[in-house]
Amino acid sequence: MKIAVIGAGYVGLSLAVLLSQNNEVIIVDIIEEKVDLINKRISPILDHEISDFFSNNKLNLKATINFNEAVKDAVFVIIATPTNYDEKVNYFDTSSVDSVIANTIKLNPNATIVIKSTIPVGFTKSRQEQYRSDNIIFSPEFLREGKALCDNLYPSRIIVGSHKDAGKVFAGLLKEAAINKDVPILFMDSTEAEAVKLFSNTYLAMRVTFFNELDTYAEIRELDAKSIIEGVGLDSRIGSHYNNPSFGYGGYCLPKDTKQLLANYEDVPNNLIQAIVEGNRTRKDHIADMIIKRKPKVVGVHRLVMKKDSDNFRHSSIQGVMKRIKAKGIKVIVYEPALDEQYFFNSKVIKDLNEFKKISDVIIANRFDEELEDVKDKIYTRDLFRKD
Repeated sequence: MKIAVIGAGYVGLSLAVLLSQNNEVIIVDIIEEKVDLINKRISPILDHEISDFFSNNKLNLKATINFNEAVKDAVFVIIATPTNYDEKVNYFDTSSVDSVIANTIKLNPNATIVIKSTIPVGFTKSRQEQYRSDNIIFSPEFLREGKALCDNLYPSRIIVGSHKDAGKVFAGLLKEAAINKDVPILFMDSTEAEAVKLFSNTYLAMRVTFFNELDTYAEIRELDAKSIIEGVGLDSRIGSHYNNPSFGYGGYCLPKDTKQLLANYEDVPNNLIQAIVEGNRTRKDHIADMIIKRKPKVVGVHRLVMKKDSDNFRHSSIQGVMKRIKAKGIKVIVYEPALDEQYFFNSKVIKDLNEFKKISDVIIANRFDEELEDVKDKIYTRDLFRKD
């Protein structure tokens, strides 16, 4: 069947590649360069599985900037556009999602619209009521940046916010295209599906915050944080996963999703959700303080990306640390191969790694890289386990 995917970020592109194994898929993006790359079977994002599929798999996939061409006659229209969090109104900016919904209903009212963008709890139901349509459903994604297609091929679960036939068909398409066929599938109302997404990411943020605060305690008390974390993690109820300290949770999803969930708690009693949001700020304050105490004249930032095998540094935690250091009048330089610009927020980008090492008094690295081994005495990192 014909499927339109709107938005060629890591969510949209991974879904388009997944579903184009068995369906005709047209993916839409407003950036022509990205569209051209996809049509040449070159991934515009760093994702090894997508690149491998482009090279080795037969895909019925076309990219275009023409929205009408994609949506016309499509059975499903999948929305994967960005929804940034607006701090002024404490709400996701859902304007791109709203635009796609409105234009799809005008052009192809029989299409089932599947929202994959992260949205506030209650959003889908409100749009169903606004357009008097049951053809708008929500299906959360649970993808890692850099591993998005892998997570679609081996999904932890498939959740569809609909009990209608179209929702069951969509779940079937995802399962059919996955390698792991033994995947739990849950059908629920759209509002509950939206809550699953926000609570899942907030739990992950909570876990990051917990081990970061454990690490902060150990660092200040001059204890071996690694030993403590290993001892805690051997309890099977806790586990030795997702426990490596960092400069704070970041990336595109966790910061905005936790804030949106907190906003949804506006008239609901809570302590923990508020603490998760505040705890991330506190962690970045602590990291910056530890660096400032070293009294460096020049601080080098080694990589802006969140983790290994990613080229994305949207809202990475190290940027918050940078801002705090620069506020104290300390010079900050950046080494980031993924950047073409000469400056990043007024900090000079150094292209040569050896020059970067020489200039920096202290080098901060959210994740340690072997290329820093020769300047270990300059490094400040809380990467205890050498894993993401």
